[in-house]
Amino acid sequence: MVNSDRTPPVCPGGHEGTPDTGAGVHLQNQLEVLIQDFRTSTEPPMPVFVVHAQDGADDEAVAALVRQLYTGQGAHGTRCAVAQGAYDGDTEVRRAAAMVRALSDPKKWGGPRSVYRRYAFPRLRLVHAVDDAVAALGDQWPAPAHGSPGAGQDQRQLLLNQLAEQRWRPRNTARWRSGLPLFDMAHILPASLVTVLAALLARSEWYVAVGAGLVFLLLLTVLNYVLPGRAPIFLWLRRESRWFMTTTFLRAADQDQPTEVSLLRPVRSWKAIAARAHGVAEALRAGGDFHLQLCVLALREDLRDNHRRWSWDLRGFKRPRPPVLFLPRADERNGGIELIRAISDVRSRRSELDPLLVVAAVRADDVARLERSVVRAAAAPAAEPPRFGDRLRTWYREWGYNLRAEQSPSRERSVLPWVMKIPLPHDQLAPVEEGRPHRRASARPTFARLVWALHTLVLVVALLAAGTVMRADALQDRYCSASVLTANRDTRRAQTPGGATECIGIATGGVRFADWLPDPAPQGANAALTAGGHPWTVTELEERIARQNAGVLERHGGTYVTVVYAGPLSADTDSGSSLVKGAEELAGVYLAQAVVNQNSSVKLRVLIANGGVDLGHQEEMAESIAAYAAHDPTVVGVVGTGRDLKSSRATTDVLMRAGLPVVSGTNSATYLPREFANWFSLAATDEWQTRQLGLIAAQLRKPDRRQYALVLARDTARTDDLYTDEQARYGRRMLQRQGFTLHPERRYRLSGGKPELRSHAQEICRGGRVPSVVYFAGRVEDVDPLMTQLGTEPGCAGRPLAILTGDDLSKADFTGGGQSVAPNVTLYHAALAELEKAATRTAFYLDAAEHLPGLRGHRLRHDSPALASGQTALAHDATRALFWAATRGDRPQSRASTWVNLRSVKIEGMATGTIDFTGAPLYGDRTGHSIVLKAVRRADDGTADTVVVCRRIAGDTRRLTQRECRLPEAPRAQSS
Repeated sequence: MVNSDRTPPVCPGGHEGTPDTGAGVHLQNQLEVLIQDFRTSTEPPMPVFVVHAQDGADDEAVAALVRQLYTGQGAHGTRCAVAQGAYDGDTEVRRAAAMVRALSDPKKWGGPRSVYRRYAFPRLRLVHAVDDAVAALGDQWPAPAHGSPGAGQDQRQLLLNQLAEQRWRPRNTARWRSGLPLFDMAHILPASLVTVLAALLARSEWYVAVGAGLVFLLLLTVLNYVLPGRAPIFLWLRRESRWFMTTTFLRAADQDQPTEVSLLRPVRSWKAIAARAHGVAEALRAGGDFHLQLCVLALREDLRDNHRRWSWDLRGFKRPRPPVLFLPRADERNGGIELIRAISDVRSRRSELDPLLVVAAVRADDVARLERSVVRAAAAPAAEPPRFGDRLRTWYREWGYNLRAEQSPSRERSVLPWVMKIPLPHDQLAPVEEGRPHRRASARPTFARLVWALHTLVLVVALLAAGTVMRADALQDRYCSASVLTANRDTRRAQTPGGATECIGIATGGVRFADWLPDPAPQGANAALTAGGHPWTVTELEERIARQNAGVLERHGGTYVTVVYAGPLSADTDSGSSLVKGAEELAGVYLAQAVVNQNSSVKLRVLIANGGVDLGHQEEMAESIAAYAAHDPTVVGVVGTGRDLKSSRATTDVLMRAGLPVVSGTNSATYLPREFANWFSLAATDEWQTRQLGLIAAQLRKPDRRQYALVLARDTARTDDLYTDEQARYGRRMLQRQGFTLHPERRYRLSGGKPELRSHAQEICRGGRVPSVVYFAGRVEDVDPLMTQLGTEPGCAGRPLAILTGDDLSKADFTGGGQSVAPNVTLYHAALAELEKAATRTAFYLDAAEHLPGLRGHRLRHDSPALASGQTALAHDATRALFWAATRGDRPQSRASTWVNLRSVKIEGMATGTIDFTGAPLYGDRTGHSIVLKAVRRADDGTADTVVVCRRIAGDTRRLTQRECRLPEAPRAQSS
């Protein structure tokens, strides 16, 4: 009940409607007490104040008092409505219903200082719509006379047709509000936004998403408003429809019909609403008090909803003052007395409190029509009668105490428990002195009004828009494929050493690494270089692999395994980095896929991963592969990672922790098979290669004199290169074992992608201790500058010089004139793939001519420029080995089984010979690598002649010997 200690503050006055009578001041104060309690969320019960004069001569003064209270409450910011004058209707009940209908106009409620937007009355408008439909069908509905036009027709369907024609709105009302079709926007807009979000989540472009939302919005608007004679699309989702079906005040006429509504069952919900509308319409046709009570119920439910605090817009918090209905003259002409009775009756039937406060004035002669109220007869008079204000507060407390008991069904029906009659003595209607203070509840804006308001919404929308744009920019800057809200997180952007942008990670969802290559590219930047230019491009290979994958997923779901190729598929023209290695390896992987899918019952799906220029981001690439493999169990292993870098340990460890075995074709790291059980490589290790090169160095060494040797290596202090350090370390040990006197190791740097070798060549060729053997631990692109410097230095010109180097020189194109050697210099290098002897035992070249782009119809050999480097052959063989382990017994295997099965792989007829992992020890070096030792000399015409010194095909475990690797007409190194 009301806490009398919480008295509202004094109103400063000066506004229109300031009370000028004693009764006016006390009634205004009592209203403000209730409003103060309503603001503080105690939800006091709101009575129907019925004021009347004790003397009939004061009836007009009482009516004027109510009008003054209406004006004063409007000035205080209360949402007020006043009902006065006569209303149409042949009975008092119908006139009361007409009064309620007039109150459904939002413009009737409000004042010059009322805050927040106008009230909405959807439930009351729905009741009026059904009532208007009944009136439009005529007096004979729902039981037309025999022979009348409506006889024999479905009366329910007639009602529904009429309601559809009215669009389920009262007749003669605006088709839509404010000239715009906004009545159902509460459902059409969210549906359109869902369409936009769905398009964005599918990573469509923002303009595609917005366009889809606008088209969907236009379509729904046309269907909802333009098409005549049909119900609104989202009728079953409207709040008034939900109330119509769930209120216990109504009962469906046909108990066999469904009576609930469901978001996911629109047809069933529509049938339920139709049945309820028909039942209500029949009850309205029958007349009686039902019509008025239903209107009152709808009015109070709409007001409760308009003041619901925990709604999406917190409107209850923004409207701290309850609505007040003023009836300056409640009588028979306007049905006011019947309205008062209906309000009390409906409140007695419902358990929820509503915020409506009613102040009505009745004539003294009409008080008896309200029968008796809850206020009991006064007790025996005290010695000094209490003041009117004290009596008013006492009456309210007594009314509140007795309210619950008086609503009991056992009480007499004559009781109107929600009515509180207040007799006004004549002296209280007389004017009081000017300036007498009255109270006003706090007018301070609520927190919700300040925070959750239009300006806040605009700010939030602006911040969300700015945040969305910033997020979209961040996603675009970070990931290779991104939309406004989402991104493909399997690939991300990175910078090349030259400052360009490359795409790193595993390609899924339509990402193509070829799209990130320089364009227009120089010949070979987007292709594997061959004598005919570039027979295939990365673009062609990616498209062909994608078509193979699509066919596997479409026709062979559940009978395939997935292999990831991980290689360098970026180019950087500024740093001189080439795409040749990645393009050739990718061609080998695609060739293996095409052959397997043509001949095997278990199919091969290939995903492509890019580690960046020279695999500079291979650790991030491995993390992307591991993350993808975590939710794709068909991924059985990785092929590639063909460069030995400082990040190779971390890369292999990431893949090992993901349970993924790695089969590399070209990575010659010595330490990886010794440290990681998941590492398998077809390439001979750096340590083993240098031991084989030692067979040549031994023949260059004269035991009877001192000979000098030197290790010349690329400076790797600022790079991730570990291959160079490995080659330099093992080369130095090999030369020491052969008895050479070693000069201090020299390191050359790169400037603008080119090696700085001039000063080193001068130092090497100066003085009397010129080395006869140089172990070159560098890259193939540095050979031409080295030969140029050695051929022009006086100290070296004319002297025989042997240069030993590792397998990176196998990528050099000596036969096609791409590289050359200086006069009197013999270049000895290792190659990882012995293709000539294995060519007679393999179908590799026939398959390549059939499947690889640009080679159809060509007669391919082991020395064909497109395949001579061995990169394609090694990638092909590695992929076939991993696939064999993953499909043992012609059934797809798990990645754990694949890892185990790799140690039982032995496949003959491959491009490099027999791939045999059966003898590979755990954490140790295996034997049976393919190896070729070649000698390259300058010919008389300035070109280079290449001679094979000795070789082994893959699978041949016999050791090479010095006799077998005898140098043909080998020049003796000059002594010091």
